[in-house]
Amino acid sequence: MRGLACIAILCASPAFAGDSPESAPDVRGQATYIRQYKPPFPAAYSGPHSLDPDRAWSYTLTGTLFFGARLGDATELYFNPEFVQGLAFSELLGTGGFTNGEIQRTTGQQLRGYRARLFARHTWNLGGEIEDKESDLNQVRTRYAAERFVLTAGNLSVLDVFDVLEYSHDPRTQFMNWSSLTYGAWDFPADARGYTWGVAAEYITPRFQARAGRFLVPVESNGLRLEHSIVRRYGDVAEFELPYKLASRPAVARVLAFRNRVTAGEFDDAIALGRAAAATPDVASVRRAEFKRGLGVSTQVEIRQDVGAYVRAGWSDGKTEAFMFTEIDRSLAAGTLIKGSGWSRPEDTVGIAAYINGLSRSHRDYLAAGGLGFFLGDGRLNYATEQILELFYSLAVVKKTYLSLGYQRIANPGYNRDRGPADFFSFRFHAEL
Repeated sequence: MRGLACIAILCASPAFAGDSPESAPDVRGQATYIRQYKPPFPAAYSGPHSLDPDRAWSYTLTGTLFFGARLGDATELYFNPEFVQGLAFSELLGTGGFTNGEIQRTTGQQLRGYRARLFARHTWNLGGEIEDKESDLNQVRTRYAAERFVLTAGNLSVLDVFDVLEYSHDPRTQFMNWSSLTYGAWDFPADARGYTWGVAAEYITPRFQARAGRFLVPVESNGLRLEHSIVRRYGDVAEFELPYKLASRPAVARVLAFRNRVTAGEFDDAIALGRAAAATPDVASVRRAEFKRGLGVSTQVEIRQDVGAYVRAGWSDGKTEAFMFTEIDRSLAAGTLIKGSGWSRPEDTVGIAAYINGLSRSHRDYLAAGGLGFFLGDGRLNYATEQILELFYSLAVVKKTYLSLGYQRIANPGYNRDRGPADFFSFRFHAEL
């Protein structure tokens, strides 16, 4: 599938929506700087893919431009050039839940630019009450019906469409740990920067929402180059969303299922080959076409107007290596965001969240035998779940400009009770234009 051809077809399709408000092309931007400090932590031993126990600093700097335009009454087109620079702790090794959601596997200390998104969204308004949608990042001012069918295609993040959880999805303004971005156990389709090409269809009504999509996957584990045969290698995802009331407050429940077909190695095959050869198992030596499947369940609740909370639980079969996200096979996350209205700071935000990450039995056995994953490998393993606490306070300085202080503690980093706990202190600056 060629993404640009798909966008061209989509934009050329007839508009079925009603009249929309006039809208000039929309241009916005954001800049985010995050600096983190890690004091020394205890470690009985370290391996080639361990989190370094010595004191260290890390940072990221990102900038994004958001261009949006309406093409007729029903089609929207978006383009995002992005720039990134940074330095990761331990070259991004040693934890399942890494501490900075802005860091990418391709990030280096030289500022680099690339195209993050180039996608089209076409809406067929089917009926019901009309809602005016105000301009925002990757959202031009337009008008949607309560019941509608939406088709999105092109270069984007899968998380733009799926698992859009209001209280935990944006490391630039909310929680920063990778475990907060989505279900930790969801190996979601993405290149090494977190973006891909694909198509998603959504049916939206006030009673429920349903969506499904297929997306390109990398040629190799955590690689930048995508496999362009969407029939041979792909990532499928489907989600069902149901609004409900809890103690008369609005809430949403979601169920997500995914299936990836990628060129990956099974842990059990690597262990068996290693035993036969009297060698350390290497998952890269047994790669072939494999499926990975998983589920996610979540809910978010508005406890009151200025307080919201969420819970996410994820599971994957854990048979094969992590291919696109991180080394988490079982995940549980819960958190709450509190706006500062109670202390006369309505634009300030306090956040507290906890994450528990786990591995499948075969994944544990592979690491215990000395095998290396893309992110993990202490040489041996005294297994325990990785447990993470995250806190932050975001201070509104001027309009759409925020300073945040944060703290994370990771118990059993890399799922190893022989190492840690590790503490991380964060400073974040975020501004939008």
